Formats: sequence, structure tokens, C-alpha cells
Amino acid sequence: MAATSVPQLIAYAETVGYAGYRGLSTAGPSLLAWGLTTGSPFVNAGVTSITALMTKSDLDGESFVQDHGEEAYVELVAAYSMWIGIASIFLAIVGFGSLATSVPRPVQVGFKWGCGIGVLIAALPNGLFAKGEKEIKALVARDAFWGILVTELKSKVPSATGAVNLSNNLFGLTHPMYWALDATVVFLLGTWFVMKGKNMLPSFLPPGTEVILVTVAATLYSMYFTYSAGIVGEIPDIDPGAGMKIGPISLPVELLDIQKILSAPIVERFGGYSVLFVSSCLFAAVNFLSIMGNALSFEAENGIPWSASREMTAQGISCLAAAYVGSAPVSGSLSRSLVSRMTGATSQLACMITAMIWIFMLPYMSIMTSTPKAALSAIIVSAVVQSVCVPKDLLKLSGVDATTAWLTGVITAVTSPTLGFGIGLGIHTLFRLFDSKKIKTA
Repeated sequence: MAATSVPQLIAYAETVGYAGYRGLSTAGPSLLAWGLTTGSPFVNAGVTSITALMTKSDLDGESFVQDHGEEAYVELVAAYSMWIGIASIFLAIVGFGSLATSVPRPVQVGFKWGCGIGVLIAALPNGLFAKGEKEIKALVARDAFWGILVTELKSKVPSATGAVNLSNNLFGLTHPMYWALDATVVFLLGTWFVMKGKNMLPSFLPPGTEVILVTVAATLYSMYFTYSAGIVGEIPDIDPGAGMKIGPISLPVELLDIQKILSAPIVERFGGYSVLFVSSCLFAAVNFLSIMGNALSFEAENGIPWSASREMTAQGISCLAAAYVGSAPVSGSLSRSLVSRMTGATSQLACMITAMIWIFMLPYMSIMTSTPKAALSAIIVSAVVQSVCVPKDLLKLSGVDATTAWLTGVITAVTSPTLGFGIGLGIHTLFRLFDSKKIKTA
């Protein structure tokens, strides 16, 4: 489990908007906190594609990094994780965990599809362009049509951040003459093998082996041949004096200064405490849907009782741990939970051991320095492209449910996940009120 997750950790850190190595350096503590507090023997928590996308979107991470730098952005992300941790514990206390099962399915289905689009367009730039998103933006700015379109969207509809990213990527996809050949080859071959490789490999190999093979092959290619596109880059050494000590044991975990987390401009970023609190609660609620989905699948299949309030509290504590090391908020990871279950996990000790492996192996992760970002993009794209292009759950719906789901998905994709989820709930409520009025009139 620890080995198959490493490429994901790096890839999702890139999605959050900071250096990929931070995904490695921050993953252990939050998973350890999860293992100590959850009641599930199978569910693994960590930064996922959706939490990474929501964090970057809610904080407008790209513009913040441009204005203030990456270190300040890490502190901002940490502050948001702290707020989401607090919101999760608050929702657990007021009983939201039990209510979460009543979130309308059309909203869940549409939201998942909209987030899938967001994850896809966040990963494509590093897969096709030598300098990733920065290169696409520079090319769009110079184009007469696309440049004006993006400028108008930013000025007239500031909340349409998803539409801006979608426009940039449509330009990128329709202008293959700008693609970097080496990055594109690594990306396309990597995506194909991750999606199809498990059917070609021996059955005795654990799930996720295809991900490791793609990462290793791409890294070796980058190291021994001329590779001109983006790579993970140098992974800094942990400051020996900045680690965490538990008795005689020294953990290579760099903790953030709590004062810097508290002084990060998170309230100003959202325009006030009330908006920040509502956004944090929405984020926490969406997070819990993933954990609930995992628990209903795994625990129910194995006849293991689970407590919604306990798991939501565990989510909150894990997010607080994530904040202390500068990680984005964490949630239940379906892929990692599935691997954990299939490899024979029978207690929370499994994810705690995984967390300790990540922590103690961190000083040796410099082997990932030459890993192409295109390979990491391939891992992300392979996980969502099928469900985005052929949304089976969406296509099964009809009538008002289908309308709700499609509207939720589109709004999520063109604005932000948090806004899309909230509006989706509003649309569902309006349709239900309209239907009840029609019944009364009849």
C-alpha cells in the first residue's frame, strides 16, 4: 500500500498547487492520526483528487502563489485544513454524520462527474506541455480569440474559475503543434498502461503494480535520456532540528509554526468568517461523502458496524494533523482503501504502519527527483477519464433527477466544487418544492 500510493501523493500535491515532494513529506501524520481515531479496518485517509482540486479552487491557489510565493501558500492551505478539521468535528457533534446518508443521489452523482472534469483539466497541462499550465496560459494570452475569452470570463464572471481552466485546456487540446513530444509520449503511454496494464500483468501482483511500473519506467527514461519536460525536481532534505521527537525516536516530519498557520490570511481570502465557516462545512460534508461511501461498501460487505459520528470526528482530527504539517485536507481514498483491503488488512494498524513507512522513508525519496510530471498526470487521468467521458451513473438517471445531476455537474465544473455542491443541493430542494406544490394543487 505504501509503495503504490507514492505516485498519487506527488501527483495530488501538484494538483493542490505546490511542489510534488510536499505530498510525500506531509502524508504520514494525517494517516497516522486517522489510524488512531477511526473505527474502520479498511478505509485509508489522505489527500485525494477531489480534496486537492477543491483546495486549489477554493483558495484560488494559482494567483495566491504568484502574489505571495509557495511557502505562504503552504501556510494558507494549512489554515484551511485546520478550519475544515474544526468544521468536521462541529458537524460530528451536531449529528451531520447520520444526516449525510440523505444527501440526494442526483447531487452526489452530478458533483462527482463535475469534479472528475476538474481533475482531468488540472492534470492535462503537465501531460502535454513542457512547462505545464504556465505554458498554456502564456500561449492563450497571445491568442486573439482565446485570450479575449479568458479575459472576459475573469472580469465578468470571477467565480467561473472552472470555466477559465476549461477554456485554457480546450485551447491546449486543439493546438497539438505546441505539445512537447517527450511529455506527450510518456503521458499517453502511461495512461494506456495504467488503464490496461492490470489485465496484462500476472494475477499474483498486488493492485497498483501498474502505477509503480509506469512511474519507475518514466523515471529511468528521464534519468538516462534527454527529457526536456517538467519533472518532480529536487526534494529538499528535512532540517534535523525541525523534526518531531517522541521519546528517543526522532521522526523526520517538519512541523509548521502554529502562529504562522493562525496568521495566514484565510479569513481575508474568503471575505469574512461567515463565508469561511460555510465553505469549511461544505468541504467537510463533501469529504465525508467519500468516507461514508467507502464505509458503506467495505464495512457493510464484511458485516462490520461503523459509526458515522466517529468517522467524521476522525476526519476532523486527521485534517488538524494535516494542517500541522502543511497538507491539504484529507478524505477517504477509495483506491488506497481498496488496496488495503485486498492485501489483507484486518485492523487500523495497517494504515498506521503505512503512515510510519511514509514518514521513515522520506529521507530516501530523492529517487523521485527525476520522475516526469507527465507520468504523474497519466496516473491521475487514468483514474477519471473513463467516468468523465462515459458517466454511467448520470446516464442512468431520468426526469428531474437527471436535470438536477447534469446541472450540478456542469456548475461544479465551470465554477468550483464547493459552489457546485451547494448550488446542487439548492436545485434539488427547489425541484422538490415545485413537485410538492404541483401535488397539492392537483
